[in-house]
Amino acid sequence: MSKQIVAGNWKMNLDLNEANQLLQDLIKLEKKFNSNAEVVICPSAPYLSAFAEQLKDHSWIKLGAQNAYFVDSGAYTGEISPLQLKSIGIDYCLVGHSERRDNFDENYEMLAKKSKALINHDVAPIFCCGEQLQVRNSNVYREFVMKQIEDSLFSLSAEEIAKCVIAYEPIWAIGTGKTATADQAQEIHNLIRARLSSQFGENVAKEVSILYGGSCKPENAQELFSQADIDGGLIGGASLKADDFCAISNSF
Repeated sequence: MSKQIVAGNWKMNLDLNEANQLLQDLIKLEKKFNSNAEVVICPSAPYLSAFAEQLKDHSWIKLGAQNAYFVDSGAYTGEISPLQLKSIGIDYCLVGHSERRDNFDENYEMLAKKSKALINHDVAPIFCCGEQLQVRNSNVYREFVMKQIEDSLFSLSAEEIAKCVIAYEPIWAIGTGKTATADQAQEIHNLIRARLSSQFGENVAKEVSILYGGSCKPENAQELFSQADIDGGLIGGASLKADDFCAISNSF
């Protein structure tokens, strides 16, 4: 069965003192977090090594990176390899977040390579997919999201896809004043699960955690997480507040 996961994407926020304070605030809340949910934080890359050391005695918090390249080493100034991430104890890595697709032109082929490279080093990709407002309005959003997944993940084996996490982020509902309902989120999550089942088999599809990544907050997390195919959330702004992040973990 799929894991319940609450993953916090800190994005490019917080200086070192602020990031350390947030980490300590989370650690202090250990007994209040839902022990049945996997807790993942994805801070900025400069903090990963130090955080990995601090979390050695707090293994209930898993550490994720926000990005990685798809080769182990070489002349790729500024990039971070999956091998380097694994060497400091990173468990997860975001792949294909809408901000990287839009701002850094990451295409399906590159995301396929990144996902494969991470899996090769036992770092679980959190593969992000989702559609913009114009795609949603044109009523081809189902095909659009399926293409993102098929073109980047369906070259993997069944064993490899089972190691992935998928995060659906309706870009049209982030910062637009529009809100995705729990039913709208469930529709896509169910579609993803069904497509995984047809490609890799029902047992594999049941293993893959599918997270919701569209402005998930304490106020709406319980309704979202009660849906049959929503296994948790990829949390943005609310993950920068320890109490809110904890509350979301207890929304299952």
